[in-house]
Amino acid sequence: MGRHERNRGPSSISVIGLGKLGFPFAVCWASRGFRVLGVDTNPQIVNALSEGRNPYHEPGLDKLLKKERGRICGTDDYAYATKHSDVTFIIVPTPSEADGSFSNRFVEDALKPIADSLREKDSFHLVTVTSTVLPGSMETNFKPLIEKISGKRCGADFGLCYNPEFIALGDTVNGLLTPDFILIGESDTRSGSLLAKMYRRFCQNNPPISRMSLCNAELTKISLNVYVTMKMTFANTLAAICERIPGGNVDDVSNALGLDSRIGRKYLTGGLSYGGPCFPRDNRAYSYVTRQVGYQAKVSEVVDEVNKDQIDRVSQRVTDILGEPSASTISILGLTYKPKTNIIEESAALILVQSLLNRGAKVQVYDRLGMENARQILGDRAAYSPSAEECLKNADLCIIATPWEEFRNLKPSDFTNNMKHAVVLDCWRILDPSKFVGYPGLKYLAVGMNISANREPS
Repeated sequence: MGRHERNRGPSSISVIGLGKLGFPFAVCWASRGFRVLGVDTNPQIVNALSEGRNPYHEPGLDKLLKKERGRICGTDDYAYATKHSDVTFIIVPTPSEADGSFSNRFVEDALKPIADSLREKDSFHLVTVTSTVLPGSMETNFKPLIEKISGKRCGADFGLCYNPEFIALGDTVNGLLTPDFILIGESDTRSGSLLAKMYRRFCQNNPPISRMSLCNAELTKISLNVYVTMKMTFANTLAAICERIPGGNVDDVSNALGLDSRIGRKYLTGGLSYGGPCFPRDNRAYSYVTRQVGYQAKVSEVVDEVNKDQIDRVSQRVTDILGEPSASTISILGLTYKPKTNIIEESAALILVQSLLNRGAKVQVYDRLGMENARQILGDRAAYSPSAEECLKNADLCIIATPWEEFRNLKPSDFTNNMKHAVVLDCWRILDPSKFVGYPGLKYLAVGMNISANREPS
């Protein structure tokens, strides 16, 4: 290895855990010139990585994987991966417990064979945990575990960093390569500097790098998501208010608020409640952490409560429109917790479907990517449609529950020609009111808007 290459820092990494984040994470690092070993216990995922096949729905990942296949391969051998890499990233699940805390068992299961391999390794190795963990986990649990098994000393023989990602599923490639900032919790200066040097080579946009203690970084990760959920819930409250004032429009209010640099427009769109694999659980974990230090996170607890109420609020609107929905057919467009992904975990759209089914409604659903995952939850209780237009057939009410781009292309005639009663509840205001409000035979309603100029459908 020449002098120039040494100055660029480590060039070989291993990634433990090839899930929805770990797989694209590995591919993206390969795309930036690093040699990557992806490690997983699932042989199908390992084979997919080695053969250049993408098992996940992530825009841009297929193309990147085919281009960089020569720099990346998969294995289930932790020892081999540790021996043949300079830095190991651990991206495994940290499931939520009943009390809101996170379980570290999968991280610890990954660390044990890594630590055992470090016993035989002479060169400095950096262990980096990317999985979301609670404050104190790195210093209290993971560091002593590695030192005990490896017989080596943190900071001298190996390094330890906490480096969570702040990415959105469905936009993972862009989020990884052009992040707003990089967060590094470091056991020592050497380890933090090493990881920072790697990220300056990896990122395409030269983002700021925030370095701090391990515990502060752990707190920063969950705090950021909690702040975002607070902002989303505030927007949902604004939406509820706008529905009750003459000519109310939450987008007008949010657009103006977003112009203030102290607030910003992101995540200020009122709609259905937040969901997915991160926001709800991080909010509950934040409350758990504050209880552990003898304090109460009143804000996050209220946010969680208001978020749950949001589904009930939309469900009540269905009752206001239809009466008791047991005699009605309802079309639901969108099932995933957000567009551009097939994930339905804690999806508000899916929870709404379940609520309507429990109330006796006949529900027919359509989602471009989420149908199969939803079928595992709903079974044969719902009717599954092959397209948005088919989903509208003979329905008394259509609810646009996930703002997929394809739904923006629906025309008023798509509803009037297919539905029994052309009534639309647009939860994200993706349809153009100027085209829908007042259209003959169509009643258009939207979360966050007070619309009074509708004609009743015939």
